[in-house]
Amino acid sequence: MFVAALLDLGVPRGPIEEAMSALPIRGYRTHTFDVSRSGIVATRFEVEVESGQPQRTYAEIRAMVEAAPLTDGARALALRAFRILGEAEADVHRIPIDEVHFHEVGAVDSIVDTVAVAIALDWLGAEVVSAPLPMGRGFIRAQHGILPLPAPATVLALRGVPTVEDASPTELVTPTGACLVAAAARSYARWPAMRPERMGWGAGKRELTDRPNLLRVVLGTPDDTARRSGAHDADATHTVLEANVDDMSGELAAHVIERALGRGALDAWATPIVMKKGRPALKLSALARRADAGEVARALLAESTTLGVRTFDVRRTERPRRFVTVETPFGAIPVKIADGDGLPAHAAPEHDACHAAARLHDVPLRTVYAAALSAFAAGDQR
Repeated sequence: MFVAALLDLGVPRGPIEEAMSALPIRGYRTHTFDVSRSGIVATRFEVEVESGQPQRTYAEIRAMVEAAPLTDGARALALRAFRILGEAEADVHRIPIDEVHFHEVGAVDSIVDTVAVAIALDWLGAEVVSAPLPMGRGFIRAQHGILPLPAPATVLALRGVPTVEDASPTELVTPTGACLVAAAARSYARWPAMRPERMGWGAGKRELTDRPNLLRVVLGTPDDTARRSGAHDADATHTVLEANVDDMSGELAAHVIERALGRGALDAWATPIVMKKGRPALKLSALARRADAGEVARALLAESTTLGVRTFDVRRTERPRRFVTVETPFGAIPVKIADGDGLPAHAAPEHDACHAAARLHDVPLRTVYAAALSAFAAGDQR
């Protein structure tokens, strides 16, 4: 459905077919055709697969994509998508990620779908904004037997992605769709502030009783006029909260920052400023998800001496991130890695874990940091 919607939007088949033909997978063919759902003419994209295809591990798929003649952007997005689902499956089955045998997504059709979407989105060059994903209910038969919906791997692939309840007794988000949205979307909104230009429809195979089985993609330009005029930014993902105070000690400011973080702030800080009549003061600031902004504002009002908090919505562009755990002489240390987006990779040990290990073993904190980075560089991870 994702591939079909992008083709219907106007992405040419040529770049997709050229790149896909170079992948070391055979025994399949693709074709597209129009179908009508609720009077809407949409595109269907089908991958017809011959029997006898092998199941593939995450490590095999990763090597395949790394060696494929793709653009840097398409390769990074495809690798990111497979990595997200590989980590989800590894968590569900509690095995190392390279040992994960993909079933549904390891099949040829899902590999084609994932790589084709990565190629199409890279060709468009657009920033992807996704609506919150609807989570159906009920059960589905899969390779391992009967699974509850949403499927366990789907849930874990959507870590950090907004989801909403849906009463439909069917699978509305598949593992392949989940990893693609999580890998591609840079922000989430029911409808971003934009000026629509084109629309594409991708049709699913099933006929649903409560809605047309369609995926819609809309191409548009950001509505900068609305943002400049101070209108509410429907595309915003986070909120910045600020308060100026000139009658609060540094110790109390540290406490306010701690309380803001405890109420959901992703970051909080204090900046020295000069207010009217030359009075030295502090500007207390916090960054929070829009859903948590109310609680963070209450913390600033309750714990500081300010009588008001100002807020403004912002959009936050984030690097894809993942975690691995490395083994060090001071115990297991989680390491946060930013990669998969074409930029230089960055690895950073988790401070709290390093701090606890340093205190437990009575060694300098920098020693634990160095040991964790050395273990990561050596590949001693799980």
